[in-house]
Amino acid sequence: MLAPTADPYRCIECGLPYRAPGFSYYHGDIDNGPAYWSDREILCSPRCSLAHHRRRESEGTLPQLPAPDPFEAAVAGRRR
Repeated sequence: MLAPTADPYRCIECGLPYRAPGFSYYHGDIDNGPAYWSDREILCSPRCSLAHHRRRESEGTLPQLPAPDPFEAAVAGRRR
Protein backbone atom coordinates (compact mmCIF):
# COMPACT_ATOMS: atom_id res chain seq x y z
CA MET A 1 0.00 0.00 0.00
CA LEU A 2 1.25 3.47 -0.78
CA ALA A 3 2.32 5.66 2.09
CA PRO A 4 0.02 8.65 2.60
CA THR A 5 1.45 11.93 1.28
CA ALA A 6 0.14 15.36 0.34
CA ASP A 7 0.18 14.32 -3.35
CA PRO A 8 0.42 10.56 -3.97
CA TYR A 9 0.82 11.16 -7.70
CA ARG A 10 4.34 12.59 -7.61
CA CYS A 11 7.66 10.84 -7.97
CA ILE A 12 8.92 9.91 -4.51
CA GLU A 13 12.52 10.75 -5.49
CA CYS A 14 12.35 14.03 -7.45
CA GLY A 15 8.76 15.24 -6.94
CA LEU A 16 7.88 15.32 -10.66
CA PRO A 17 4.07 15.29 -10.93
CA TYR A 18 2.32 12.43 -12.70
CA ARG A 19 1.30 13.63 -16.21
CA ALA A 20 4.25 16.08 -16.39
CA PRO A 21 6.54 15.96 -19.43
CA GLY A 22 9.30 13.44 -18.79
CA PHE A 23 7.23 11.09 -16.60
CA SER A 24 7.59 7.48 -17.81
CA TYR A 25 4.44 5.42 -18.34
CA TYR A 26 4.09 1.67 -18.72
CA HIS A 27 4.47 0.89 -22.44
CA GLY A 28 4.64 4.67 -23.03
CA ASP A 29 0.89 5.12 -22.50
CA ILE A 30 -0.41 7.31 -19.67
CA ASP A 31 -3.54 5.14 -19.48
CA ASN A 32 -1.33 2.22 -18.39
CA GLY A 33 -0.07 4.04 -15.29
CA PRO A 34 3.50 4.65 -14.17
CA ALA A 35 6.32 2.51 -15.53
CA TYR A 36 8.08 2.47 -12.13
CA TRP A 37 6.84 2.21 -8.55
CA SER A 38 7.82 0.89 -5.16
CA ASP A 39 5.91 -0.19 -2.09
CA ARG A 40 6.07 3.44 -0.95
CA GLU A 41 5.20 5.59 -3.97
CA ILE A 42 5.47 5.97 -7.73
CA LEU A 43 8.69 6.83 -9.57
CA CYS A 44 8.98 8.89 -12.74
CA SER A 45 11.99 7.42 -14.53
CA PRO A 46 14.67 4.75 -14.61
CA ARG A 47 17.04 7.25 -13.00
CA CYS A 48 14.72 7.84 -10.04
CA SER A 49 13.97 4.12 -9.80
CA LEU A 50 17.67 3.34 -9.46
CA ALA A 51 18.20 6.20 -6.99
CA HIS A 52 15.28 4.92 -4.89
CA HIS A 53 16.62 1.36 -4.96
CA ARG A 54 20.10 2.51 -3.92
CA ARG A 55 18.70 4.66 -1.11
CA ARG A 56 16.51 1.83 0.19
CA GLU A 57 19.46 -0.57 -0.07
CA SER A 58 21.67 1.76 2.00
CA GLU A 59 18.87 2.15 4.57
CA GLY A 60 18.38 -1.61 4.72
CA THR A 61 14.69 -1.21 3.79
CA LEU A 62 14.49 -3.05 0.46
CA PRO A 63 11.23 -4.99 0.21
CA GLN A 64 11.43 -8.76 -0.08
CA LEU A 65 8.61 -9.01 -2.66
CA PRO A 66 7.70 -6.86 -5.66
CA ALA A 67 5.27 -4.06 -4.85
CA PRO A 68 1.76 -4.33 -6.28
CA ASP A 69 0.82 -1.91 -9.05
CA PRO A 70 -0.43 1.16 -7.14
CA PHE A 71 -3.05 2.02 -9.76
CA GLU A 72 -4.50 -1.50 -9.82
CA ALA A 73 -4.74 -1.43 -6.02
CA ALA A 74 -6.55 1.94 -6.18
CA VAL A 75 -9.07 0.62 -8.72
CA ALA A 76 -9.67 -2.56 -6.70
CA GLY A 77 -10.26 -0.48 -3.57
CA ARG A 78 -12.95 1.59 -5.29
CA ARG A 79 -14.87 -1.52 -6.39
CA ARG A 80 -15.50 -2.67 -2.83
